[in-house]
Amino acid sequence: MQQDTLTIAGKEYSSRLLVGTGKYKDLAETKAATEASGAQIITVAIRRTNIGQNKDEPNLLDVIPLDKYTLLPNTAGCYNVEDAVRTCRLARELLNGHKLVKLEVLGDAKTLYPDTIQTLKAAEILVKDGFDVMVYTSDDPLIARQLEDIGCVAVMPLAAPIGSGLGIRNPYNILEIIENAKVPIIVDAGVGTASDAAIAMEMGCAGVLMNTAIAGAKNPVLMASAMKKAIEAGREAFLAGRMPRKRYASASSPLDGTFF
Repeated sequence: MQQDTLTIAGKEYSSRLLVGTGKYKDLAETKAATEASGAQIITVAIRRTNIGQNKDEPNLLDVIPLDKYTLLPNTAGCYNVEDAVRTCRLARELLNGHKLVKLEVLGDAKTLYPDTIQTLKAAEILVKDGFDVMVYTSDDPLIARQLEDIGCVAVMPLAAPIGSGLGIRNPYNILEIIENAKVPIIVDAGVGTASDAAIAMEMGCAGVLMNTAIAGAKNPVLMASAMKKAIEAGREAFLAGRMPRKRYASASSPLDGTFF
């Protein structure tokens, strides 16, 4: 089969699973789960994780080395444009000019639902400032289109609220976004188990980003392995093209032309 890769900001990746680094019991578990996932793009909350800004604390880069992974700094915990933009600029400084970032501007502390108005404003500033912006947003097709028009390199609608594990609650909106997009659409937030990830890929998503679904499992390393397989299976099913749904069964071996 021809090589099927995910392209983000001009760079190709063989894995379509993107994973986070939060909520693990320690860096050893973070390392083991990340390796089991097969992910190549690893997102990290700059405001909550040490990647060198605190010299006397354990450094995530000791277990997620930059020569092996593409780091995706994110603005988790930001509730306004100014904080989000400042956090991205800090990441660029800490990572020697790194341009790829995940933008999220939250509007509600309970659900962590995105503030789409503030997200649009922050995205416009960051794109003009030279960042390659992957953006977390609602499943609103109109907002997704506006973010693409601004110049975001990937649009990342939620499947369900962050950390909920509810799976894709509004598949028709996600499909609408996919069908009208010219950039990768990556489901971000709400995946709970492997079947959720497979369904997202079967729908035609370019990838899935997750953290809690792996880190919150009873066995995070085993769940990371399951998610890797689910992403691959879902993608292959999408490329293969499923059979049409029918109201009634039809025999796999028709009776026409049989001898008796």
